[in-house]
Amino acid sequence: MTDKKNPWGNAPKPSNNHQKPSNGGDIPDLDELLKKAKGHFGGGNGGADDGAGKTLLFGALIIGALWLGNGFYRVLPNENAVIQRFGELSRTQTEPGMGYHLPWPVETLTKVNVTEDRRMTIGFAGNGRTKRDIADESQMLTSDANIVDIDVVVIWNIQNAHDFIFNIKSQEDTIKRVAESTTREVVGQTELQPLITTGRENVAQRIQKLTQDTLDAYGSGVAIKQVLIQDATVHPQVMEAFDDVVAAGQDAERFQNEATIYKNDILPKARGEAIRMTQHAEGYKQSRIARAEGEAERFNQLYDAYKGGRDVTRERIYIETMESVMKDADKTIIDQEKGTQGVLPYLPLNKK
Repeated sequence: MTDKKNPWGNAPKPSNNHQKPSNGGDIPDLDELLKKAKGHFGGGNGGADDGAGKTLLFGALIIGALWLGNGFYRVLPNENAVIQRFGELSRTQTEPGMGYHLPWPVETLTKVNVTEDRRMTIGFAGNGRTKRDIADESQMLTSDANIVDIDVVVIWNIQNAHDFIFNIKSQEDTIKRVAESTTREVVGQTELQPLITTGRENVAQRIQKLTQDTLDAYGSGVAIKQVLIQDATVHPQVMEAFDDVVAAGQDAERFQNEATIYKNDILPKARGEAIRMTQHAEGYKQSRIARAEGEAERFNQLYDAYKGGRDVTRERIYIETMESVMKDADKTIIDQEKGTQGVLPYLPLNKK
């Protein structure tokens, strides 16, 4: 006959010498557990009380099993699991796969996505058609005492899960406050013109570096992936005056470009003319030197000839000189050596 005290059938009872059950395991016999539990729950010798104690213990065992089974978890490839024991950091699982922790309230589990790129905005809210300006965040003072309306996007992710959880409080709000503060610092060190024209990329890189350095000093476990300046404009109240300044700057740039073009055109011409004049002067100089040297040489030769025959040389020089002087002049020759008296009448036949 089956023992009513053993709900599992004809399992062997422990002997008087307290031997282990025949199954050879380390688990104590259920009857002994039930007997011990009766004393704690006020059970007597009655069958009804004995059955109630068994039911209560069985329910407690099921609840305990369910509680222990609730500690299994799975970590995905993009996650880290941070486990706290009574609020204190116990361990961090960075490898994907299954894991186990003691269920609440002993240990708590926090899974953190460490690969997702998160987006944070400064100066506006929303995106696309629903974009809404936030003046308190977007209006900043530049180094040249102008007000710029700037919209910034910060892209970040989590590099260290337990630093992110334990080292900073209100993480996203803290990151935004740091990013806004560093943005104001960099903008305050930059003039307006680069911010609204070609200097945005450089400003964004400076904001990213300063924000990252500040968060690293906090031990935040956060990486700033990129900072984008979506828009940077002049404050609406000074837009008209600024447009006049921009127009004047454009006119000045145009005039400067025209002056540069004129300079690039006239300078080569002037240099070429200077080179030509220099070369002409050099040629004239060389020709005058050569002519002077030739004249001097000719004079020396004439002088040597003159010393050898003075009368002949004197006559020849005279004739050559008169020939050079009189060759292009109108000449009238009167010969009086043959006794002609008076002046021979002159009839200019070669003139009309």
